[in-house]
Amino acid sequence: SKSGKVGSKHNSGYSAAKFGGVGLTQSLALDLAEYGITVHSLMLGNLLKSPMFQSLLPQYATKLGIKPDEVEQYYIDKVPLKRGCDYQDVLNMLLFYASPKASYCTGQSINVTGGQVMF
Repeated sequence: SKSGKVGSKHNSGYSAAKFGGVGLTQSLALDLAEYGITVHSLMLGNLLKSPMFQSLLPQYATKLGIKPDEVEQYYIDKVPLKRGCDYQDVLNMLLFYASPKASYCTGQSINVTGGQVMF
């Protein structure tokens, strides 16, 4: 989750866990490099069609003071590429980083955020 690189307002426990995942990724990458094993983590933007995000729509609507059917667009508007993350975006990154083309990369936390997080 992008919350592993950027804090989340009113969601500090979640963000802290995700920041911990970044440290775990880097530590495992160092531990396993001598065996030729690479380790990465994906930092996803809002996976709008996921069951988790969909289950939170009413809560987000209340928090934002908007209708539940306006929540997805609210989050899309925050993304420079003007769309949410989808499962194909995730699969594309997984396939690349699991392939020999990425064999010289390890310990990376890869943003899949449509430009919402860029470091």
